[in-house]
Amino acid sequence: MHNNDHIPVHHVQGPNPKPVKLNRHHTMRYYAHRVHESLTTRVSKMICATFLGLLFIVGLITFILWLSLRPHRPRFHIHEFNIPGLTQDSGFENAVITFKVSARNSNQNIGVYYESMDGAVYYRDTKIGYTPLLYPFYQQPKNTTEVDGDLSGATLTVSSQRWSEFQSDRADGSVVFRLELTSVIRFKISTWDSKRHTMHANCNVGVGPDGSLLTLYKDKRCPVYFS
Repeated sequence: MHNNDHIPVHHVQGPNPKPVKLNRHHTMRYYAHRVHESLTTRVSKMICATFLGLLFIVGLITFILWLSLRPHRPRFHIHEFNIPGLTQDSGFENAVITFKVSARNSNQNIGVYYESMDGAVYYRDTKIGYTPLLYPFYQQPKNTTEVDGDLSGATLTVSSQRWSEFQSDRADGSVVFRLELTSVIRFKISTWDSKRHTMHANCNVGVGPDGSLLTLYKDKRCPVYFS
């Protein structure tokens, strides 16, 4: 009998892989940096959003205040304008011009000081009459003031030639004049007064053959400008 000899079998293995050792200190620093960077970004975005929000609110408030405190120029409307003597063929010596205009302060919180107001009547760009109007006065916000005036005698300078031109236009159906009101005004906001402004209101007016204001011009708004 043969003895079975056990021949040892040797398994050949490759080199054992070395375990990778993580650097914990490096990993902690990395994550701390990421967290810090994320917080910084969030804080920066929050600051920017807050700043833009405040800027928008301030801008909106400023715009609303500007709208409410921005002075609006007074509004003038012509209501009456008459030359009763126009029917007289040679009555320019006794001619009289009367008119009525309204001045409206449409501002909500702004008053208007009228330091002076003068009225002048023009025909074909030639001044034919001039007169002072009103005493200095203060006009409250949302208030309307009636301005009445008349020109006659020394305040109305009409030559015979000019009167003939009136009669010629009258024969055609209407005579057109221009009433100009000139005022020196100041705006008042609470305790603050603006600088002086010279304001002009130009009212084109037409009268019929009887010298009365034509319906087309009645209650018409007069353009206003400053000089």
